[in-house]
Amino acid sequence: MLRKVWIGLLVVVAALLAVVVWQFLFPAPSVLIDGGDYGPTPRLVAPQSSLVPTVRPAKAVGWSAGEMPSPASGLKINAFVTGLDHPRWLYVLPNGDVLVAESNAPASSGLCSEMKNFAASVVLKYGGARTESADRITLHRDNDGNGAADESHDFADNLHSPFGMALIGEDLYVANTDAVLRFTYTPGMTSLTTAPEVITRLPSGKNHHWTKNILPSTDERSLFVTVGSNSNAGECGPEVEEDRAAIHRLDLETGKLERFAHGLRNPVGMALESSTDTLWTVVNERDELGSDLVPDYATSVREGDFFGWPYTYYGAHPQPKLDPRWPDDHPLARSPDYAVGSHTASLDIEFSYDSALPDKWRNGLFVSQHGSWNRQPRSGYRVIYIPFTNSAPDGMPEEIVGGFLDADGNARGRPVGLAIDSTGALLIADDVGDVIWRVK
Repeated sequence: MLRKVWIGLLVVVAALLAVVVWQFLFPAPSVLIDGGDYGPTPRLVAPQSSLVPTVRPAKAVGWSAGEMPSPASGLKINAFVTGLDHPRWLYVLPNGDVLVAESNAPASSGLCSEMKNFAASVVLKYGGARTESADRITLHRDNDGNGAADESHDFADNLHSPFGMALIGEDLYVANTDAVLRFTYTPGMTSLTTAPEVITRLPSGKNHHWTKNILPSTDERSLFVTVGSNSNAGECGPEVEEDRAAIHRLDLETGKLERFAHGLRNPVGMALESSTDTLWTVVNERDELGSDLVPDYATSVREGDFFGWPYTYYGAHPQPKLDPRWPDDHPLARSPDYAVGSHTASLDIEFSYDSALPDKWRNGLFVSQHGSWNRQPRSGYRVIYIPFTNSAPDGMPEEIVGGFLDADGNARGRPVGLAIDSTGALLIADDVGDVIWRVK
């Protein structure tokens, strides 16, 4: 009798393992092959669930000699600087010098589930994202104006997973993963010579979404500060999400940090639309609801806005199986302005108004798409342009720079930070290729 019980258990375990392996090797593919998860009114399919999520990262292989991304017709691309260490974010100083945050997640970052932590570490390493953080900002200068840096310097060292940067007068602000710092900056300097002042601490801890970005307000009296969630969809409970999944406003005189908008799973890039003085951000939405949910989005943000996380996604669509520890009272969620594709990992935005690109690309928004890890087929791995009319998105996106995936689906590069340089060219940080690309 006991032998029959053991045989029955082995059959059940074998059947479960077979299901898991099958779902891993043959995940449910996307049905939105027509770009239905882009635009102001994306098509939202029914959420899917499975024993294991879709896992389809692109293996990081880097660029071979002579290779580079493919720009749209009418554009040219070249390497502005090479040989970097996981370049993530960009900032152009008034004299044209380009700052690069060479950074990655701190060693303490992770998920509340140790099993998910292990799986995530494997996926991130495969995709080129699990490297030791260089924890520095470097400065690059193009003295002869040929579009490539001929001078590079270590600008700031011994930081802690630095990301966002902003200059206001003689004050250079840097967002570490756990604090906003202020340095004294003199025009033309190639390294910071004074110790930083800590303006405010930021939520850190496990730090699942570790990147912290900053953007000055129009009057330069405050900084907008992004803080991503500490989980995918609230599964770690509300305690670890205090002051997270939000954009805050930091008063630079008092150091007071106040919530500006919330319910944003992982807001990263920010930009001000100059004609309306409106804040825009791009947000990484949640995973594990299938290949077609949930679209990342670019959206305007007003003070007090709530975008739903973790209760709902893309407006008022309820999150399936929300952790019961979350209280049942929450504001009505606002729908985002524009979907930029499911699982594209869209990380940065830059308005094109001040670029020197052809006119058809000078009235809209550039979006960098770092690329999916859990979608079949893969999505992102490119830079797109969203046309605007009357300060609002109007039309479907166009690929500006592609070719980051090779013919076998490997990642030669992955675009992250964007910036317009002093000549009006578009700069793209590539944290797998360890290159800053320049598009003109």
